[in-house]
Amino acid sequence: MLELRRVTTGYGTGAVVHEADLSVGAGEIVALIGANGAGKSTLLKAVSGLLGVQGGEILFDGERIEKLSPRERVQRGLVHVPEGRQVFAGLSIEENLWLGGNAHRRLGEQEASRRLSEMCVRFPVLSERRHEPAGNLSGGQQQMLAIARGLMSQPRLLLLDEPSLGLSPLLVTEIFRLVAGLRAQGMAILLSEQNARQSLAIADRAYVLEAGRIVLEGSGEALLGDRQVAERYLGVGKAVDAPDERDATQLAARLGQILQS
Repeated sequence: MLELRRVTTGYGTGAVVHEADLSVGAGEIVALIGANGAGKSTLLKAVSGLLGVQGGEILFDGERIEKLSPRERVQRGLVHVPEGRQVFAGLSIEENLWLGGNAHRRLGEQEASRRLSEMCVRFPVLSERRHEPAGNLSGGQQQMLAIARGLMSQPRLLLLDEPSLGLSPLLVTEIFRLVAGLRAQGMAILLSEQNARQSLAIADRAYVLEAGRIVLEGSGEALLGDRQVAERYLGVGKAVDAPDERDATQLAARLGQILQS
């Protein structure tokens, strides 16, 4: 579905990511792990079109997209949920969701209402507060809103950048269960995370970035048991079991219960 061929990208004339080769297949979770500053977010921005490429090719469904605008990439089904949530604090939850659904084309009232209803079922805590300003939400609730806003455009490939950042351990576990549930519903996901242990536990495959270069790749299971990866990124402690791929709606509802408790 997604293929990067020797992609180099960065800011201005400076390269941050160097000649990256990466692929994501239909229905896969592919994790991108590495230390802070390794280039994970930069690479995702290049995929979604927020950054241009200085070299290499980006293919989606076999067609080159590196010269397409972010809007055109969303039209093709590639959606980016950025680091730091970046919700519109002064707009209501419902308005944030509406903007997500209208990211690339204006939806009819009936279709917009249907998608909003779907998100309200999937994320009950958002439904209960849908007319409140998004800035009133807690960090965990804002992360739920950011994911729901991305899902409003019905992506086929979701780019998730640090979805667990700043969340409590309990919420982190549930966020990863939610991501696994989305895969169970057929969505492909490129997941950028500093939480390497949890990422590898749910990933089909993973890539390790160091100083802007992919230095290691393999299955999530294999990298989770790799001594080099463990020493650099996993720290000490027992291994994490991969979460069950329960229905994503139930997982979102569980998140809402935790956030309200």
